[in-house]
Amino acid sequence: MTVFANYDKIIERISLNQLWDFPGGVHPPQQKTLSNQASIEHLQVEKTYYVPVKQHIGLEGKLLVSEGDKVLKGQTLTTSEAPFSVPVHAPTSGTVTKIANHVSAHPSGIPELTVIIDADGQDTWIELDPVPDYAKASKSELIERICDAGISGMGGAGFPTHIKTNNSKPLEFLIINGIECEPYISSDDRLMREHAWQIRQGIDILVHILQPKQVIVAVEDNKPEALETMSIACQQKINYQVVSVPTKYPAGGEKQLIQVLTSREVPANGLPIDVACIMYNVATCYAIADAIVEGKPLIERVVTLTGQGFKSPKNVWARLGTPIQSLLIYGDYDESQQSSPRFIMGGPMMGFTMTSVLTPIVKISNCILVPADDELPNPEDERACIRCSACSDVCPASLLPQQLFWYSKAKELEKAEEYNLFDCIECGACAYVCPSEIPLVHYYRQAKADIRNQKEEKEKSDKAKIRFEARKARLLKEKEHREEKHRLAAEARKASLSTDGGGAKDKIAAALARAKAKKEAFAKQASNAPHMTDSAESEKTKAVSVSEISTEVAVSQTAQGASPAKDGPEDDTAANKETTEL
Repeated sequence: MTVFANYDKIIERISLNQLWDFPGGVHPPQQKTLSNQASIEHLQVEKTYYVPVKQHIGLEGKLLVSEGDKVLKGQTLTTSEAPFSVPVHAPTSGTVTKIANHVSAHPSGIPELTVIIDADGQDTWIELDPVPDYAKASKSELIERICDAGISGMGGAGFPTHIKTNNSKPLEFLIINGIECEPYISSDDRLMREHAWQIRQGIDILVHILQPKQVIVAVEDNKPEALETMSIACQQKINYQVVSVPTKYPAGGEKQLIQVLTSREVPANGLPIDVACIMYNVATCYAIADAIVEGKPLIERVVTLTGQGFKSPKNVWARLGTPIQSLLIYGDYDESQQSSPRFIMGGPMMGFTMTSVLTPIVKISNCILVPADDELPNPEDERACIRCSACSDVCPASLLPQQLFWYSKAKELEKAEEYNLFDCIECGACAYVCPSEIPLVHYYRQAKADIRNQKEEKEKSDKAKIRFEARKARLLKEKEHREEKHRLAAEARKASLSTDGGGAKDKIAAALARAKAKKEAFAKQASNAPHMTDSAESEKTKAVSVSEISTEVAVSQTAQGASPAKDGPEDDTAANKETTEL
């Protein structure tokens, strides 16, 4: 096995700009000029920020602040100790007024734990700690800094960047993704135009950590200005190549772009490193440079405000936790363009309609789309599938969307998995061409969620079973230990009796003799006391009999190796005392 066999051929074809292609794909209207004509603007400090504690794939960190705490801009709000976890930071200085569930930036809008901060207006930074010379820093130190800065993938699902960067496998291609293929969105375009040098710094840091053979910066050919600025920024680097990629949706998908640039196909359920590639978004590279060179954590990102529902479409630096109602005001939202409010986070292909204007901007929020009614009409009612196979023709992952739809809708989850449901990148190309207006991606997302829930429940059940079996084994072991202890004690008593010889019989005879002597003594005393009533005599006789029986029992128990009962000696003493008194 070798993944390096066609390296030279790939480099040659890239230098000639003779790239490969991926199957399927569509060409929706771009609509990028609405927002990419003006420079990125900075928003003023908000009065209130809503910072979700989990803005990435993985587990949320442990809270480090409480209600009423004063915080500074850039202060860490959560830890990153849990696996696949990155911290979040305060977007400004102020007071933590509440920590509670708040509407999330998710298609479901399900409330998530959120730190709510009221700004004090001072916008005071924490003391920053940049790395003076990252070229002299160790790989582990830089990866730790990236983690502490709270950086996760900013062009996709939010995978923790430090996990991806901590790679020990052979790496040929470090791919920097500047494709931004989703219609309407232009945040990466403007970032490359205005901050190419900082992006290059982020790439240099990644090269220092990962040591790839070649760096490829991929930019779609509908962004000529970004192509030029990135080419200028990288021109002095021998092993850096800036490549123009033909415009086709979804060319920005991780697996699709690798196939376009290298002809290599990431295996099902595999990762890019399996074909000696690692990919980062340009915004992620910018955030890495900010964290290492400036010492700043990730507290803001570029967000596109676009659609005919905005009178003033643009790109803005929005701090994480900014409610979208503030962005609607800043973009001059035009209510007359919509018969009913409709705000989309993301683009028209992969975005989702938000359930509240208090939904916050998070690390993966790259666009707020507000379409006019006639610009992006609401989907019509779903109709029956006509088996036209158009969805299969455009699928960039070469799946069978029609089969996946049937299995997902029927909750036949095992079959859906067999048809590689999790290879679906949810690009929406299938739904885009569907003549029956079936929201195919919705069904796939729901099926994926159901499968994940089933696996989580099974994992919990398996852990509970392990605990039960462990307890059962422990109790059985304790029982066996007790039984063994009793067995050994019984054997010891038996051995003691067998080695005693006739001693036990002598003790029994002596005990019987003592009982007989006591009985005779009592009878003699009774004959010398004629005044004693028959009743009293009867009672004394009973007492002696009881004493004799108790003594015999005690002697018998002693002979068998058991401890004598307490009643024996006590009754014996009582009988002697009563005989003396008489």
